[in-house]
Amino acid sequence: MRDQSWVEPKTTAAAERKMQAFARTQEIAERTTRIDQPQSTRQKAVVSYVALSREAGAGGSNVAEALGRKLGWEVFDKGVLDQLADRYQISRPVLEVVDETTLSWAYDIFGTWLDHEIISHEKYLTRLNRIFLAAAKKGNAVFVGRGAQFLLPRNQGLAVRLVASDTFRLHRLMEANEIPIAKARQLMHRLDRGRRQFVRHFFHQDVEDPHIYDLVINVEHFGIEGTADLIIRMMSIVSKTG
Repeated sequence: MRDQSWVEPKTTAAAERKMQAFARTQEIAERTTRIDQPQSTRQKAVVSYVALSREAGAGGSNVAEALGRKLGWEVFDKGVLDQLADRYQISRPVLEVVDETTLSWAYDIFGTWLDHEIISHEKYLTRLNRIFLAAAKKGNAVFVGRGAQFLLPRNQGLAVRLVASDTFRLHRLMEANEIPIAKARQLMHRLDRGRRQFVRHFFHQDVEDPHIYDLVINVEHFGIEGTADLIIRMMSIVSKTG
């Protein structure tokens, strides 16, 4: 029988690290309880950031760009991976592996042991949190996905969910990626599933629950520019009534 004594200490240590990492994510998750407070108990300040959650193909990046252009605000989308890679000397491909992807328990336990370049989801989230908080502190920022609304002070921002019909989303994904409808459908389901699991695992929330947002917009009805204008109008209303 093969001697596995050399595996057990490392396996135990890896499992312990996983449990410690989970405890850290629990602390982050506790912040989300604030969104369950009645509006009357939350002091609404002037909106200093917008956090966009989006269905795959609903135009989240385009709406963010439109908001950034109209408001003169900085946009944190896929480019945030470049900031993480530069600040922490981690390769971009490694970050893309853990960016809003389907989670793997075995990967998180053994990944950093097998390959020193691999970064765990928990470490990724911690470092992402630092960048988001620094940006939010400066104010005037638009964040796309990655659980931004759960990482940032909830009473200082506007949380928006962007949705659209499957037909609308499929056509956008086909066009953007130059792929046939079958592959676009697979991509749409994979992205939606990964984002849903990301939010559930780290923040214990259902990304599709409309109650965790200040505003849910059907981009198909209003268009990219119209959606951006609607968000800006809502920011003005919130600031006046806060």
